Amino acid sequence: MATDERVGRQTGMADRLFREHPRSLGMSWASHGAGAVKIGTELIGAGCAAMIHAVVPGLFTDTAGKTVARIYDHIQARKAGAANPDSWPDYEI
Repeated sequence: MATDERVGRQTGMADRLFREHPRSLGMSWASHGAGAVKIGTELIGAGCAAMIHAVVPGLFTDTAGKTVARIYDHIQARKAGAANPDSWPDYEI
């Protein structure tokens, strides 16, 4: 019986850690992960552009700002098109 309880806890934790959030957004684990990697990569690129801009102000003058605005618009469009947009957080990662 103790083994059954442990398996149940582990399954519940796995569901909470890997499936609960993507499901709440109407996504699979894989599609959520792919989107998060894409957004993360874009943000890293924007951060690198901003750091170069800090040293050489004439370069990448609007790269970081445009990237953040584009990602925000993408997330807001996904939220608006969701089955239950009120259940979405103000931001999604």
